[in-house]
Amino acid sequence: MKLQLFIFLTYIVAVSAKYTANLNYRSPSEHHPFLGISLYKVARRNNPSVRYIDADQLNFTHGVASGDPYADSVILWTRCSPTYDNDKSNATVSGTVPLFNHDTQEYIQMSTAPVCVNYNVATDETMEDVVTSGTAYTTSDIDYTIKIEATGLEPFTRYYYQFNVCNSEKRSPVGRTKTAPVSKDEVPDVSIAVFSCSNYPFGFFNAFGNVARKDSVDYILHLGDFIYEYAEGAYGHGWSIGRIPEPNKEIRSLYDYRKRHASNRADLDAIASFGKFPWIPVWDDHEIADNIYRDGMAAQNNTEASFTQDDIENGGNGVSFDQRKMNAVRAYFEWMPIRQVEMDDNLRIWRSFSIGTLMDIIMLDTRNYDRSITDLYWNTDYIHEISNDAGRSLMGSRQENWFYNQLTQSKNRGAAWRLIGSQLVFSRENESLASGPENPFDYDAWDGYQANRNRTFQHLYNHKISNNIIMAGDSHLSWVSDLVWLDERPYDPTTGAGGIGVEFAGSAVSSPCPLGQNITMDTGIKASEWLVANNRELQWHDTYYRGYYELTVGYAGVEARYFGIPTLVQRTPLEVSLANFTVERDANALKRPVGGGVVASGALKEGKVAVGNVTNDTVTGAWSVHNLASFGYGQLVD
Repeated sequence: MKLQLFIFLTYIVAVSAKYTANLNYRSPSEHHPFLGISLYKVARRNNPSVRYIDADQLNFTHGVASGDPYADSVILWTRCSPTYDNDKSNATVSGTVPLFNHDTQEYIQMSTAPVCVNYNVATDETMEDVVTSGTAYTTSDIDYTIKIEATGLEPFTRYYYQFNVCNSEKRSPVGRTKTAPVSKDEVPDVSIAVFSCSNYPFGFFNAFGNVARKDSVDYILHLGDFIYEYAEGAYGHGWSIGRIPEPNKEIRSLYDYRKRHASNRADLDAIASFGKFPWIPVWDDHEIADNIYRDGMAAQNNTEASFTQDDIENGGNGVSFDQRKMNAVRAYFEWMPIRQVEMDDNLRIWRSFSIGTLMDIIMLDTRNYDRSITDLYWNTDYIHEISNDAGRSLMGSRQENWFYNQLTQSKNRGAAWRLIGSQLVFSRENESLASGPENPFDYDAWDGYQANRNRTFQHLYNHKISNNIIMAGDSHLSWVSDLVWLDERPYDPTTGAGGIGVEFAGSAVSSPCPLGQNITMDTGIKASEWLVANNRELQWHDTYYRGYYELTVGYAGVEARYFGIPTLVQRTPLEVSLANFTVERDANALKRPVGGGVVASGALKEGKVAVGNVTNDTVTGAWSVHNLASFGYGQLVD
């Protein structure tokens, strides 16, 4: 009897380990365990006569992905499911509903047996030299996603990985990843691609694919808005190019957010990028909803009136803001190759990565964590009035103090550079040409939280923390600025003297500029010229192009390369080299002449624009000529 009990307990431990190996069963927050999945209930629900779902019923539906690299480990992700659709139950995020209330008429049938998947990590693409392996289970409770931490790896090393259904030859594509260096090691140059704002109905995610085709970087940073919450036609018309977002509604439920992630992740260029590079992503606002802050968003907040109105507008399917946020966060952690971060009192995504002695990457959450009220469109005058209130914070006091400590620790450990991922543009943005003189700044960005920005500048200057690179997205425009504390420290726009670093902000993978999707290049150039002329620290700006930028970081300096995508209405490997910039170590400003004195689009302070008509094919490396000056994003490229 004792032997039988021992065998049974051993079996239970082994099975439990296969569930716990899948990080998606955990809560996104270690201090909010109720957001996790009860493995006891999952196991209890299973049919004891079925060990796990047969391989013939399963497919790897969305390729593979990796992310959040450490020196000895990396996160690996896939989805192995008996259905291409997503699990429709909100049970895992609804505390008042039975955890497994899967009505088969309304929901996809609950899994009564786990999906069993093996994973292997190897040093070669043929997967022969396997260095670590393991097994993990998944079920309908987490949308059949699988996220594991591959451990015991060597630092700054390229690896290949693959999943396969247990006891079968059904395999995922082979993915590639790379670990981070040990924090005390000197390393060669490291290259990073920086993306933001991938809106599905506005066009194909060509920018993701171009970097994968060029194989030009070590890591990917995504600064948020990987998905958008809108229905077709609300912000983007995808019907003409076969890119209607799924589900075709404004997303609110857990199923909705899962389905929208699945829709974006099915883009072929997204699959290519996730499968080739480790990603370090953070969310912006649209992963949940527009202009979000701690207690609400532009169209919804935590009031009875807001809940009731949402209920009326959506046919009785109203959801509170907190519930909607919980749904979005659960889906994000299921679908993104991101680690569970040490939490305190909220849903934390802010974190940092040490890349040898070369740099620290500090990823902020300037949207969701503990953000004071923002510009919600109807309250712009009020936000303008309180924009310099000392009590306002873009990230909450806990994250602010963590951020300042990270900056100090990075300097003290001797890291050459500090790369700061901020969803929102940090530098001043005088946009009164569009917004009018009454409210000239973007109060949803750092301009609406001036005291928070001043505290950041004060910490950098007082502690003599130099060589800072801020990376931003969100605006759907490209901005390159010297990082300066205007009106507090002397600054010479001609030489850059007085700066404490540089800000590089990118446009968007596919989201349109504020002037619309189909503006002409001439219109874009005129808008950029006004912005450069009316913002002292702004050295280059581009309105017209969608695209991305790459940073190559070395001990002597940082090189930035901006690329534009000539069309979004078709898949294309073509791109345009827009501008190149250099930041030399300890200069704390862009190297003059900025951009080498000439760029291919936009407006350049103290330089000229020579509109280019040459595109690079990222598959073949061939160059070709197109009449880009009169080109529109609604046209095809031959």
